[in-house]
Amino acid sequence: MTAWRAATGARRTNPGSRLRTLSAPRPVIPSFSSERAEAAWWDKNRAVVEAHLRNILHDKANAPPKVVMTPGYKKKLVPANARLTGADLDAARKIAEDRGIAYEAYIKSLLTK
Repeated sequence: MTAWRAATGARRTNPGSRLRTLSAPRPVIPSFSSERAEAAWWDKNRAVVEAHLRNILHDKANAPPKVVMTPGYKKKLVPANARLTGADLDAARKIAEDRGIAYEAYIKSLLTK
């Protein structure tokens, strides 16, 4: 068993497959009394920290895209105008801000429901 496999808990998921780290723990970084102690800790725990970072990058790389737009999607949209009262527009903006989206997207979602 290699030092990396021992440090990260990696194991073969299938015979002949690549090594895959299964739920590698997040390393706990202590406070250090000196730069020398910090450098020694990083040297000692390098494999664990690198495995944790690889897992983070692997998870983000394989995550599905948040927004999927088909080619020509914007061409299908038709601009439209609507007159709203100031109070209605302010309420829509507040609700959209609470949800973390643009107020135009919030109003569009109301129209499509």
